[in-house]
Amino acid sequence: MTEKLRTSMRDSKTMRWIALLLISSTMFFAYFFVDVVAPLKTLLEQDPYFWSNETFGMLGGSEFFLNVFAGFLILSGIILDKMGIRFTLRLSAILMLAGGTIKWFALTPGFADTSIFTFLDSFIVSVPPSAKLAFFGFAIFGVGVEMAGITVSKTIVKWFKGKELALAMGLEMALARLGVFAVFQLSPVFAKTGGVSNSVFFGVLFLIVGFITFFIYTFMDKALDKQTGEGRDMDPEDEFKISDLGKIITNPGFLAIAGLCVLFYSAIFPFQKFATDMLSSKLSIDAAIASKYVSFFPIGAMVLTPFIGAFLDFKGKGATMMMYGAILLTVSHLIFALVPDAAFTPFVAIATIVILGVAFSLVPASMWPSLPKIVEDRYLGSAYGLIFYIQNIGLLLVPMLIGYALSVSNPGVAADIHNNVAGARYDYTVPELIFAGFGVAAFFLAIVLKRIDKKKGYGLDLANKQS
Repeated sequence: MTEKLRTSMRDSKTMRWIALLLISSTMFFAYFFVDVVAPLKTLLEQDPYFWSNETFGMLGGSEFFLNVFAGFLILSGIILDKMGIRFTLRLSAILMLAGGTIKWFALTPGFADTSIFTFLDSFIVSVPPSAKLAFFGFAIFGVGVEMAGITVSKTIVKWFKGKELALAMGLEMALARLGVFAVFQLSPVFAKTGGVSNSVFFGVLFLIVGFITFFIYTFMDKALDKQTGEGRDMDPEDEFKISDLGKIITNPGFLAIAGLCVLFYSAIFPFQKFATDMLSSKLSIDAAIASKYVSFFPIGAMVLTPFIGAFLDFKGKGATMMMYGAILLTVSHLIFALVPDAAFTPFVAIATIVILGVAFSLVPASMWPSLPKIVEDRYLGSAYGLIFYIQNIGLLLVPMLIGYALSVSNPGVAADIHNNVAGARYDYTVPELIFAGFGVAAFFLAIVLKRIDKKKGYGLDLANKQS
């Protein structure tokens, strides 16, 4: 067995990085689809959709509905630990594609002529039928994309633990962030030639490519298991048990990281949904131009995350990086909230977006490689599932909170926009202060995590790479 381990595929740098490229490519396409309508909020407020701020916020939250209320994320972690990486990757890809297709159909012009439209229009009339079906499709997609996220994380640990783990996770995140850059650049272009549904259609095409890359990777995974003997003749004591969930949720290090995760991501992903409209309103510019500004958001993450990962592998300081990321997160949202419109130039907007991207590189790049230091490998998938579940609670509720706060703090603006009143625009001060509040809470929780690490000796500030 020792000889097999010594000569396995993961000991080949080339094979390790090919495996990473395949699974990261799928996440690139998945992240593109996540925000495919984010730059198109203005179009969704107009004919034939007539979505409100609350409806748009509910769309963002619907991605996480089944994961939270039906517990699918916890189930996803259990499936991963019980059924293995290959089964879970294939299932996640199928769910993403099925949910994405439903969402696309909901936003097509022909949907209004179907019996499904008539049925959905018969209840809760304040929410358009197109939104209701889009919610349903996005919820299914959300199960798939979060399942993919935890599986990819465990897959990277499988190939890179004791090697370039943080760098590998950083590169995966960087490629995924490239999907965010692409969607804010391309989605408005696709919409110009065919409306909102055309943008979502291209998103579905990308999901098909992502399904293929996941499928190709599973053959590599099977070959690796055959070489190393993983998954065969496992000691019963090493198998995952449901009771292990209790060990996870009573681990103070896990709870601190989970809290950081939900606070940090609640100030990032919901922000992306509203960022184009926010900059369009604050700068009084066309939404297509604002979308290009927002596309700079992942630049900081794309460029810095691999370097931060390499630093963590060789030098450490993971817990400290999370604290610095929370500071930058807070500063960015305070600039959006408090800098007067007269001083808020395109340069300030882009610079702040990039700073936020830097924060987005510091925290995830430090957070995800830290989890294997806190929990055992045999229930690592369930630990990722639980932490994503907690994260999803925030990602479900915060977009709805922001949509509500935007409407309450801007009485009458939605009606003016519907009536094409010149100069009608939203003031995003209150939503941005909410996002900044999440950053402040994350900063103090990062301090708590450092104290827990010092007490428990997890080694979060130690280097990841073994000598």
